[in-house]
Amino acid sequence: MSQRGLEALLRPESIAVVGASNKPGRAGYLMMRNLLDSGFNGPVLPVTPAYRAVCGVLAWRDVASLPMSPDLAILCTHADRNMALLEQLGERGCRTVIVLSSQTKQFAELKACAQRFSMRLLGPNSLGILAPWQKLNASFSPVPILPGKLAFISQSAAVANTILDWAQQRAVGFSYFVSLGDSLDIDVDDLLDFLARDTKTSAILLYLEHISDARRFLSASRSASRNKPILVIKSGRSGQAQQLLNSPLSLDAAYDAAIQRAGLLRVQDTHELFSAVETLSHMRPLRGERLLIISNGAAPAAMALDQLLLRNGKLAKLGDETCKSLSDILPHTITASNPLDLHDDATPQLYQSVMTALLDSTDYDAILVIHAPSAAAHGTVTGSQLIEAVRKHPRGKYITLLTNWCGEFSSQEARKLFSSAGIPTYRTPEGAVTAFMHMVEYRRNQKQLKETPALPADLEQNTDQAHRLIAQTLAEGTTQLDTHEVRAILQAYGMNVLPTWIASDSAEAVNIASQIGYPVALKLRSPDIPHNSEVQGVMLYLRTPSEVEQAANAIFDRARQAFPHARILGLLVQTMANRPGSQELRVVVEQDPVFGPLIMLAEGGTDWRPERQAAIALPPLNMTLARYQVVQALKSGKIRGRNALHPLDIPALSQLLVNVSNLIIDCPEIERLDIHPLLVSGSELSLLDVSMELSTRDKDAPSRLAIRPYPRELEERVILKNGLPALFRPILPEDEPLLKAFILKVTKEDLYYRYFSEINEFTHEDLANMTQIDYDREMAFVAVRTENEESEIIGVTRTVSDPDNIDAEFSVLVRSDLKGLGLGRRLLDKMIDYAAEHGLQRLTGITMPNNRGMITLAKKLGFDVDIQFQDGIVNLSLELEKHGNSQQKTVSLSDEQAKDAHMRQD
Repeated sequence: MSQRGLEALLRPESIAVVGASNKPGRAGYLMMRNLLDSGFNGPVLPVTPAYRAVCGVLAWRDVASLPMSPDLAILCTHADRNMALLEQLGERGCRTVIVLSSQTKQFAELKACAQRFSMRLLGPNSLGILAPWQKLNASFSPVPILPGKLAFISQSAAVANTILDWAQQRAVGFSYFVSLGDSLDIDVDDLLDFLARDTKTSAILLYLEHISDARRFLSASRSASRNKPILVIKSGRSGQAQQLLNSPLSLDAAYDAAIQRAGLLRVQDTHELFSAVETLSHMRPLRGERLLIISNGAAPAAMALDQLLLRNGKLAKLGDETCKSLSDILPHTITASNPLDLHDDATPQLYQSVMTALLDSTDYDAILVIHAPSAAAHGTVTGSQLIEAVRKHPRGKYITLLTNWCGEFSSQEARKLFSSAGIPTYRTPEGAVTAFMHMVEYRRNQKQLKETPALPADLEQNTDQAHRLIAQTLAEGTTQLDTHEVRAILQAYGMNVLPTWIASDSAEAVNIASQIGYPVALKLRSPDIPHNSEVQGVMLYLRTPSEVEQAANAIFDRARQAFPHARILGLLVQTMANRPGSQELRVVVEQDPVFGPLIMLAEGGTDWRPERQAAIALPPLNMTLARYQVVQALKSGKIRGRNALHPLDIPALSQLLVNVSNLIIDCPEIERLDIHPLLVSGSELSLLDVSMELSTRDKDAPSRLAIRPYPRELEERVILKNGLPALFRPILPEDEPLLKAFILKVTKEDLYYRYFSEINEFTHEDLANMTQIDYDREMAFVAVRTENEESEIIGVTRTVSDPDNIDAEFSVLVRSDLKGLGLGRRLLDKMIDYAAEHGLQRLTGITMPNNRGMITLAKKLGFDVDIQFQDGIVNLSLELEKHGNSQQKTVSLSDEQAKDAHMRQD
């Protein structure tokens, strides 16, 4: 399936309406009417044997008789005819089809038919699409919409209709409006890839009920959100609602974690959805988070302030100079402050004067202006003068301004004026602040997305040992492991499990306790009793032999009485890790049907309701992402921060979460892991009780994860021509400092060859985009040399593939003072091998005609070289299937031929 098919769907040049009708109320009539009324300027081809013409347009009896192959066909017939018509459209060469209605039993056949003819399907049960810039209304909706910069994608026709109706009243425009229906073929990720490159779209709003492919969704979302804000409303937060929507039963908090990880922003309800549309349509990007509130009454200002503080927002602090400027304007009864209450007798002139004075200040990042209906100041006049003040001021076009004109009847005209002026406006103070916090949270997510990760200070990882222990356990037929059995596996990943001994009876428990020292804890071992709490199977703080004996016998008696057929494997005996001021936490890994393994952090306790109690993250984690999970848990109250005498050691806890993440990534056999409790005392973390569940199902380690982890299997040690060793490996997010140092050792001439322009400095954002890559969509190999325990990057090769994984543009850059080592050729060889194995069909690149070294190298490696002297470029292309059948890439080059291997990257 291809993004090229989406071009035919969203920018069609010809449209066939199959099942067109002249009968009002029929789907074929509504579709024809909407297409013609929208002003679509390409051929509209009604297909029906019932009429010679439909809505005044000459009709065609059947698909075979069409005078051309339509870019887009819309099936408006009964669902029983879908398969036959789809077959006919495929044979006629149609590129995309909108299926308005279908039966579930047809879905597999429809998809197989479309794939056979390389057609793309929208739907079934889709409302259709609207593309105002193309004058296209290929939908059931009779509501016209204006051209705009906001794209809307919906999995619900009902929600789509609601937004259309709302947008018509508010004069909100759209670039695209797409109803996905059942997403049999075209899904959210396809459209995100398309819209990310669309010049008419500046922001995207999604209404989701489910995600079909978590990895594709996250890859597409992350890519698109680097350039355009994306807001998401996800319904079905409860299990009951997910069942109603026929969605997979997934934790709602997992959707939160995924949306944040991709740099998107989630809004919670329909009211926030409308606010989000208003925000994306008009609000300018934020420079910071400080909000200034102006109102003509204390109560509306207080409501706004409460909402701001509830959402962890920041109130701007006015400086002395700003306060003085305001004092010169304000009546003596009003003190310059934030919030600024102008009182209910504030005139339009006062609003205007205050706004003009504040536009000279930089003490804030956004202003919220509130106006309650007042006899002293007509809302429309006040709004008009406010707009004029902003328009006239030199800084007016740079300011982030929100307005809340309260009330309904008296404020309608003012809100229309604000919308026309491109100023976001809201009906309530809380709604305005919520909209502001949407942008703040989005800004935070984007900042976190690009924050430079740090490597753990002391990373322990013995993957071979963990694999050996797990394989041995599974060979013995064991899938449920307790603390004693799991200890060695966790220790292989640097996790400190409290020493544990096994006792078969009460006498052995007494003997062990006497040797390890009192007080001790006893815990029942039984694979058939899911929760020890059901039989009071854990006894703590046992201080004498008699207490241990009595407690052990009591545990056995209760277990046998409650579960007479359960296997009783004895008791676990541990010393009591009694550290004053310590905190008990819980870390759990569970499998989610949509997102795969989830890492959960919560307070210790007997009940376990992760949807309410836990902060959730998706692996893989690095120190930055793990710290974000801990901080989020603290801010949301999922875990307590303790007091100043015993503060939580965030770096130590973050490192443990990274260790858990690495273990889960490397060992796909682990189905569930429960560390409960995790005892935290300063930087010392002890795992007191751990259970692990293994799976015997064959699972591919990377594919089961929603985010592809670092592909360690691609690491390769090589020997350069000078005899020195180097490590070729995929780039890491933590490589940003090394990449920056590498670029400083590349000459301006070489950088010009690489980027086709003079670059004075790479910003943090530039470097973050280069190092924090999605391994599913792009790859960068770095050559790393280590001397005296100091690592340095000496070469980089990179490819960025298209969403269809067909073409990829490549680049190579070698440190300028290290030419002549064959490094460029070795790196490019590795990238060619990777691209072919990854399923890519073609590598392309661009260089300059005078870059003879690169051109020679490309020819030797089998690239087609097309020199465009008039444009001053050379196009390079390598067909990987053809290349795989030749041995040209193994030809060695002279140092002179390879020395200028520097390519341009998009």
